[in-house]
Amino acid sequence: MSSTNARGRWGENRAALEYRRAGFEVIDRNWSCRRGEIDLILRRGDLLVFCEVKARARASHGGPAAAVGAAKQDRIRSAALEWLDEHRSGCTSIRFDVVTVTGVTVDRIEGAF
Repeated sequence: MSSTNARGRWGENRAALEYRRAGFEVIDRNWSCRRGEIDLILRRGDLLVFCEVKARARASHGGPAAAVGAAKQDRIRSAALEWLDEHRSGCTSIRFDVVTVTGVTVDRIEGAF
């Protein structure tokens, strides 16, 4: 596994931990389909969160949130629709979050797009 992949996996684990601490249940990880991939899918009550995680060792080349541009957002939305078609979640609210991990600092951007 490359150091970039290892950092990404570590960042996803840190993000999942933060969500669990906030009362969320991780219901899917790294779910992929022909439309794209969703890093974390979480649930708390009737709220379903589709989360993109971006991890960087440092922000010297721009913050990790900048990597979630319009095209990436569209792919995540399309993948979320496919996930919803396959899974009957019973949730009435949906939110798209971005979690950035820079070094060891975790920031959760709720309703990022």
